[in-house]
Amino acid sequence: MKVGFIGLGHMGSGMAANLLRAGHEVTVFNRSADKLRPLLDLGGREATRVADACAAEVVITMLADDDALRQVTLGDDGIVAELRQGGTHVSMSTVSVELTRNLSEAHEQARQRLIAAPVFGRPEMAAAAKLFIVAGGAPEALRLCQPLFDAMGQRTFPLGPEPAAASLVKLAGNFMIAATIETLGEALALVGKAGIDPGSFVELLTSSLFPAPAYRTYGTLIAERKFEPAGFAVPLGHKDIRLLLAASQSLHVPMPVASLLNDRFQRLIAQGREKLDWSAISELAAEDAGLRRTGSS
Repeated sequence: MKVGFIGLGHMGSGMAANLLRAGHEVTVFNRSADKLRPLLDLGGREATRVADACAAEVVITMLADDDALRQVTLGDDGIVAELRQGGTHVSMSTVSVELTRNLSEAHEQARQRLIAAPVFGRPEMAAAAKLFIVAGGAPEALRLCQPLFDAMGQRTFPLGPEPAAASLVKLAGNFMIAATIETLGEALALVGKAGIDPGSFVELLTSSLFPAPAYRTYGTLIAERKFEPAGFAVPLGHKDIRLLLAASQSLHVPMPVASLLNDRFQRLIAQGREKLDWSAISELAAEDAGLRRTGSS
């Protein structure tokens, strides 16, 4: 299949590479040209502007936030303006429910189709084609794109015809991961202050009560304090919690834990630790317990 791919960050680079390895014809665009070379070596084609990536039947975006996606999609010479009628835009970024609804309307008016297909997984899972993909969009569009999802992920979860549903589910899932990080940080601060080895505690938990990947991955990162290089940086985690709170307010759903997490991320950023992995919010519990000097990393 001919595919345009826009956004070659930590996640997008691995995803585009797997599309190429699966035999798809991929035209790649990224604002930083240095990210292009590994994909060109795999047979990818270079797009010097967004419009070049929109010549395909499907264009995929994997961008950092609402502003970047809005500019690439709705800006002058953006996807809505350049994608042919009947073409499909697959938005795989974690963005607001409101923006996804706006994009759905814009594509519909242009006689195009939007699929929201955000992913669960860190960069190493993207590189290994092991992502979990949450997809919302018209059934025929989902069928068209399933071979692409199969090349990038281990399982796709269709959520029906409404793209915004996929964006909401992704935000809810990221909230649960962040809440897991916070509870792990608090529990490890407790046992750590009592002199119990944090690694042994994580091994006990993940081998018995909590064998889920989130506990294994983040429990290990927290116990070993491996917050650099960031697989998912603090500002991105903060962005997702803020978007979740906006969605909860629009639906009149109180989410007090999300409010706590918002404060945790804001505190890290205020201390100049925005380059750390989002799991570094766990350090704040250790600092509150007097285990480490405030501002340590």
